[in-house]
Amino acid sequence: RGFAVVAGEVRNLAQRSAKASIEIKELINASVNKTKDGTHLVRESGNNLVEIVDAIKSVSKLIGDMSTATQEQSQGIGEINRAVTEMDNMTQQNAGLAEETTAASENLLAEAESLLELVTFFKTRAS
Repeated sequence: RGFAVVAGEVRNLAQRSAKASIEIKELINASVNKTKDGTHLVRESGNNLVEIVDAIKSVSKLIGDMSTATQEQSQGIGEINRAVTEMDNMTQQNAGLAEETTAASENLLAEAESLLELVTFFKTRAS
């Protein structure tokens, strides 16, 4: 009878051991599947990071291009400003010359009127 009790316990132990090994197998399979899923997600994340890095490089290049264009525009505006300043100076010079010409014309008119008065002093023969 003692042997039957021990045999029963061994049988119960074997059944529990079989159940435990089935559960362990299921846990291992679940772990393998989760590892595969995790590996897939890591690969996707890596690909997404590569795309993000490429996008950042593209944006950085665009910003560099914009910076270059801005500098060129700034230089162009500076040149336009210098040209406008030079035109303003020339316009002021022309205005000064026009005033001088007007004054000279008025003086010439006064001289001409004075000369006309002097010439009328002389009598000329009518032909």
